[in-house]
Amino acid sequence: MLRYLPFLLVLAMWIYAFIDCLNTPENEVRKLPKGAWVLIIVLFGYALFGSLAWFLAGRPRRATAGGTTRSFGGRGGGRWVAPDDNPDFLKSLDKDREASRDKDPERERDEDHGPDENRG
Repeated sequence: MLRYLPFLLVLAMWIYAFIDCLNTPENEVRKLPKGAWVLIIVLFGYALFGSLAWFLAGRPRRATAGGTTRSFGGRGGGRWVAPDDNPDFLKSLDKDREASRDKDPERERDEDHGPDENRG
């Protein structure tokens, strides 16, 4: 079983590099066009050359602490924020809730008497 470990590690790295390349936006890929990177990874992945080349030269650089990375929803700079901590996302939920209350005033009364108040 141990003799298959190097093969499995190379395969896992190849698959990760391939999927990472496909999911990277075209404008963030460095050095070569995205299609060229896909070909390099596919053709030279068995020897780790394609995967290592992608990680070292083609993959977009991730920002260090204090820098900027891709943000949630692709809006502006800044670090990625989980939806429950993202003030823009929470504001959009409030707007949706207000819009649904305007459409159905009966629903607002039902929400005021939720399951916590019914417990005895």
